[in-house]
Amino acid sequence: MSSLSANEDCLGWAARDASGFLSPYSFNRRALRSDDVSIKITHCGVCYADVAWTRNEHGDSKYPLVPGHEIVGIVKEVGSNVNRFKVGDHVGVGTYVNSCRDCECCNDEEEVYCVKGLVLTFNGVDDDGTITKGGYSSYIVVHDRYCFRIPDGYPLASAAPLLCAGITVYSPMIRHKMNQPGKSLGVIGLGGLGHMAVKFGKAFGLNVTILSTSISKKEEALTLLGADKFVVSSDQEQMKAEAKSLDFIIDTAAGDHPFDPYMSLLKTGGVLALVAFPSEVKFHPASLNIGMKTVSGSVTGGTKLTQEMIDFCAAHKVYPNIEVIPIHYANEALERLIKRDVRYRFVIDIENSLK
Repeated sequence: MSSLSANEDCLGWAARDASGFLSPYSFNRRALRSDDVSIKITHCGVCYADVAWTRNEHGDSKYPLVPGHEIVGIVKEVGSNVNRFKVGDHVGVGTYVNSCRDCECCNDEEEVYCVKGLVLTFNGVDDDGTITKGGYSSYIVVHDRYCFRIPDGYPLASAAPLLCAGITVYSPMIRHKMNQPGKSLGVIGLGGLGHMAVKFGKAFGLNVTILSTSISKKEEALTLLGADKFVVSSDQEQMKAEAKSLDFIIDTAAGDHPFDPYMSLLKTGGVLALVAFPSEVKFHPASLNIGMKTVSGSVTGGTKLTQEMIDFCAAHKVYPNIEVIPIHYANEALERLIKRDVRYRFVIDIENSLK
C-alpha cells in the first residue's frame, strides 16, 4: 500500500477566531506512520466541547480550529505495523489521539488520565508539535491505539455520540458498579449525556429516575427513553418524596446548580458522580458526612473501557437519539446546542455533505 502524501489536502470546517463561526478550510494531515490508521470520516457528533473551544471559553484556543471528537468512519489505509485494523473496517476516534503510553494510567489502559498529559483530538499539541484538528473534516490520521472498532451492523451515525457522550456516562457507572440489576439510578440533566445515562441504566436493569427542571421533557423521558420516574427538581415536594431513594446519581448538568437537594436523594453510602463542568461545586458538609456519601468526578474513559462500551451498545441494541445534519448547518447546530434545543445529539453527515 502506498503511503498517503503529507501534501494531500484535508477539507474541513474551522473557526478562525473567538466568534466561533465555522467555514470551509483546507489543511494537511500528517503522512501515515507505521502505527497509524488513516480514516475516511463519515460522521462526527456535535459536543459542547466544540462550542467551548471554537469560542475560546477556556482561553487556550489555537486558530484556525477544526472541532469534533466524536468521529466515526472507514479505514482507508493502515501503517506497516498495524494488525488490529484493515482497510474497510468501521472505526471510531474519541476525545484523545495520543498519550505517553508509559505511565501507570496508560499501562492500565486508562489513557484519559495519562500522568504526562493526553493529546486532545482537536486543539491539542501532538508529539511532533503540530496542533490537532478534529472530525469536522474529510479524514483523519491516528495512532491505532486510539482507534475503536465499530461492530458490523451498528449504524455509523449512531456510533458517533458513543465516543464522548456515551463513554462519559458509561465510565463512572461501571467504576461504581452501577451495572447491577435492581439498583436505583438518578440522572440530572437530559441532554446528550443524560439521555445516554438513561439508556445504559435501562440496559443494565436499573430503576431510573430523571431529575430535571423542565416539566416539558416528562412525557418523552418516560415514553421514548423508558425512564421509570420523572422528578421536577425545582419542586420541593417531589424532591422530598424521593429522599434517600437512589444508590447513585450521575450529574450531567453543565450550568451552575445547587447540590444539597440532590445529595438528599442518595441512600446511605450513595454516590454522586459529576461528569460536567459547572463553575463551582458547593454543598454543606452535612450533605456528605451524614449518610456516608461520596462525590466523585469522571471524564471520558480509557481505550479498554471505550471498546467495551461500544461492544455493549452493539450487543444490547443501545442507540443514541440523534439528529443528522449536513456540515453547512454546523453553525446553527452549535447555536441550538447552546439553547439546549436538540433531542439529543447532533451528528454531522460528513461523507455526504462535506464537499
